[in-house]
Amino acid sequence: MAPFKLVLAALLIGISPSITLSALDQSTTAQTPAPAPNAAALPRVFLFATGGTISNKTGGRLTVDELIKSVPNLERRVTAEGEQFTNVASGAITMDQWLSLAQKVNDRFKVDQGLAGVVVTSGTDTLEELAYFLHLTVRDVRPVVVVGSMRNPSTTGYEGVANLEDAFIVAADPSARDMGTLVVLNDEINSAREVTKTDSRLLSTFSSRDYGVLGTVFDRVAIFRKPVRRHSAQSEFDVAAMTALPRVDVILTYQGAPGDLIKAAVDNGAKGVVIAGAGAGATSGTQGEGISYATEKGAFVVTTTRAGAGGIGGGGRGGASRRIGGDDLQPVKARILLMLALATTSDPAEIQRMFREY
Repeated sequence: MAPFKLVLAALLIGISPSITLSALDQSTTAQTPAPAPNAAALPRVFLFATGGTISNKTGGRLTVDELIKSVPNLERRVTAEGEQFTNVASGAITMDQWLSLAQKVNDRFKVDQGLAGVVVTSGTDTLEELAYFLHLTVRDVRPVVVVGSMRNPSTTGYEGVANLEDAFIVAADPSARDMGTLVVLNDEINSAREVTKTDSRLLSTFSSRDYGVLGTVFDRVAIFRKPVRRHSAQSEFDVAAMTALPRVDVILTYQGAPGDLIKAAVDNGAKGVVIAGAGAGATSGTQGEGISYATEKGAFVVTTTRAGAGGIGGGGRGGASRRIGGDDLQPVKARILLMLALATTSDPAEIQRMFREY
């Protein structure tokens, strides 16, 4: 009823207009504010901060709490918690810390069944390596999202806040489940297995090349395709009891490359060597001699290509050769898979199987 008619009616029945208007004001006021989000109903996401450019402001590094607070209105999207795992450049993180981080993420998922997902910040230089390691070792269907930035918080055009917001949105979204570890930057969602850093400076540096993105995130998540190789919950790599990873080195093929570098790697404790070969895995110089030396000493040699795309076959299904085809993995990722394989088995046929399945 309009205020004038309400007052007139009040006069006719002897009620004070001031009381009627007061009641009307209270009714109107009570309906004005938008309902606050129910914090208990929001998806919960846990952030492990490791450092990198996304944290590296002038005069110090942003902490995990500062990173969470930097995202505007994040509390209306997710309930965010966090832990400062470390705060260094990505190249300074050790293999032991990789193991510790994977164990922490697995433990977090195990004790907190209501957690929607996990976000991990990383420097971009080795982000794809850490992401692929988590892709193989976090054994849960819930998403792990690795995120970073190309510009630091003290730089014009710092994109870290936008990337971090996207990472939280993806980690909280049910459509990201059972996709393994995801890399989210520049509004794109890529698989940890396929993504690689392609430019030293561009914001659009992370690309899955011919494979294409898994999806995009523009305030909401849109998934176009899903990974088909084994990962996460289907992984056989259990790091819970691992205390160290075997040494595996990567050696590049170039014209006239010496085999003694391969020999030196094995003599200094490498249990495996990944060759970033030319073209379809060709070697040069005396590398063939070095490879023979390595396998005779009991080391495994995985052949990949330095070309950036294309697969390398090898190893019969029942073969006993210590020479393994790296399939389409980038050399640095073949190294990660070989480390985990060697920590699990010494059977050549089994290791070749792993390179076909992961």
